Amino acid sequence: MTAEFPLGSALNSRPGNIRKVTDNSLRYLSVDHIDVLYQHRVDPEVPIEDVAGTVKELIDAGKVKYFGLSEAGPQTIRRAHVIQPVSVLQTEFSLFERDVEQLFPVLRELGIGFVAYSPLGRGVITGTAQPAGSYDATDMRNVDPRWQPGTFERRADPRHPQPAAHGGERRGRRPQPRPR
Repeated sequence: MTAEFPLGSALNSRPGNIRKVTDNSLRYLSVDHIDVLYQHRVDPEVPIEDVAGTVKELIDAGKVKYFGLSEAGPQTIRRAHVIQPVSVLQTEFSLFERDVEQLFPVLRELGIGFVAYSPLGRGVITGTAQPAGSYDATDMRNVDPRWQPGTFERRADPRHPQPAAHGGERRGRRPQPRPR
């Protein structure tokens, strides 16, 4: 059985599907290898060891150069890394989404790079964000609690400072001057 996202797009990280998607991508893109093959969401139906093992086979076959994960937690990262070294983790990171900082020590320890997505707060910082219901039906902002009425207005209004922006001060940290 395949897990479903609220918007209806299915997760499928079964080894056969990974191979099929990789071969299709190589053919559609007319390339001989994929630089980074990401598992963009962890599939709870498939052990991460199976995913990492399949990617390892694809790397050994020369079809893929590097293995990336997206939105994975520390245990998942460690379990995958034992089978096939993870090169990069991609996760949302902005003034509004700082939880990923807890993963930085694990990434540093294992030598894994980090790719931030939505660094401008999905349009909040640029002033282009809209509340839930304003986007195409497949856009995750329609179901994400951060974009729902009430919450959205508080987050998008510059007169309401965001807790994430001041979190360090609550923990007794102050910005450090940059070395010159």
